[in-house]
Amino acid sequence: MRVVLDTNILISGIFFGGPPFRILEAWRDGKVRLAVTESILEEYGRVGERLGRQFPGIDVIPFMQLLAVSADLYPAVRLRKPVCEHPDDDKFIACALASGSRVIVSGDKGLLIVSGYRGIQVLSPRAFVDQFLK
Repeated sequence: MRVVLDTNILISGIFFGGPPFRILEAWRDGKVRLAVTESILEEYGRVGERLGRQFPGIDVIPFMQLLAVSADLYPAVRLRKPVCEHPDDDKFIACALASGSRVIVSGDKGLLIVSGYRGIQVLSPRAFVDQFLK
């Protein structure tokens, strides 16, 4: 199963555990594939670097390097019109469309409310774990 992870889910999984960490474990174990675009990878890196300075005991660089070579990279598709209230969130919708992913995992209310757009489910990390990883 191919999924798109909102930045908050990836970063929470690296730094804080819980259901986001379970999703990253499923990726590590080959149970899910992560779909990304260049802009998503860049955002992951920026946010990871910033949090890495706040939590110096966690080195995000090896994880980001692994992600860059192990995630499925897709060219971003251009949306005809904005989908999300915050245009910056549209990159996750565009990635799902480009990759054929049917699921985006996010805790962002702006993404959660557009669940169903063109058949793409936007699920909270807990809902994703309960539905697909139990």
